[in-house]
Amino acid sequence: MDLQTQLVHNKWQVDVQTGAVSVPIHHASTFHQFDFDTFGKYDYSRSGNPTREALEETIAELEGGVSGFAFASGMAAISTAFLLLSKGDHVLITDDVYGGTYRILTDVLSRFGIEHTFVDMTDLDAVARHIRPNTKVIYMETPSNPLLKITDIRGVVKLAKAHGCLTFLDNTFATPVLQRPLDLGVDVVLHSATKFLAGHSDVVAGLAVVKDARLARELRKLQYSFGAVLGVQDAWLVLRGLKTLHVRLDYASRSALQLAQFLHRHPKVAHVYYPGLSFHEGHAIHREQARGFGAVLSFELEDEQAVRTFVKHARIPVFAVSLGAVESILSYPAKMSHAAMPKAERLRRGITDGLLRISVGLEAIDDLIADFEQALSYVGK
Repeated sequence: MDLQTQLVHNKWQVDVQTGAVSVPIHHASTFHQFDFDTFGKYDYSRSGNPTREALEETIAELEGGVSGFAFASGMAAISTAFLLLSKGDHVLITDDVYGGTYRILTDVLSRFGIEHTFVDMTDLDAVARHIRPNTKVIYMETPSNPLLKITDIRGVVKLAKAHGCLTFLDNTFATPVLQRPLDLGVDVVLHSATKFLAGHSDVVAGLAVVKDARLARELRKLQYSFGAVLGVQDAWLVLRGLKTLHVRLDYASRSALQLAQFLHRHPKVAHVYYPGLSFHEGHAIHREQARGFGAVLSFELEDEQAVRTFVKHARIPVFAVSLGAVESILSYPAKMSHAAMPKAERLRRGITDGLLRISVGLEAIDDLIADFEQALSYVGK
């Protein structure tokens, strides 16, 4: 079946015991064992819960993996995946990465002797030059946050396999609807399920998916040991959100392209970052490895004052952290998603004080464009 159909019709569409068309929420921390010597499938919800298992199996199926893992947040998923590393190991990571991922590497893992190097991952030659003998993970984020940089997934995977490295990829912006990294050879796919997968700004969750059974066993042990698992109510909310993922992302992506085209033509906008624009660096690569351009874009105004003016007058989008929801969300990376990054590092990566990120929601696009037009009219006055 097409993925659009799988989102609605899968193993968990009907509860086999009751016929319910919604996954039961098992609010149980522990499970009675009916045999003293042989325990049942579930014993304690940190190690496994039927509701969480439904989500984990669903995301594994959608990503084409053998096992999925649900965590209390996107950062819990990313942090637990990094626990596959040991002291002395090295991570090669894209320089245009989410601020929380930057923080876990620079402020936390560095204290445990895990080394890292940031690199422009749009340049495969640079990636190859920075691989060390102790490099164990190459970490991709494509499209990246917030500049929507595109990494050649197959190219990086080829380099990683030649050097015996694992590859991690944050697939939050694209979701399996638009991009399936495991099919391109990636080892671990990561999601902030808070975003498009859940899609309604009402849950915080993270997911990981792997294709290798041995790696799945290692990650499951870490999930159980570290314990940052997703609660059952939140797992149910993500499952509910997944049912409408395709239609939400399809509509929002078409709107995002129209908004990007409008902003590109506007004289007060210095630059627009969106892979759906033909001049966007990596546009051709993204078209080859993904099935669409997504609903997130960034655009650059002159300076922070211009941003302040625009945000003050924009009426439709909420001004907040996060993305991927039914409502359009306007964010200021310098003070939100990348606040953990020192200013000098942020500016070196091109995340300027004039940069805004917009996650396009489900509003009528004509209304959203009209709102942006009137807000821009105040800029520079």
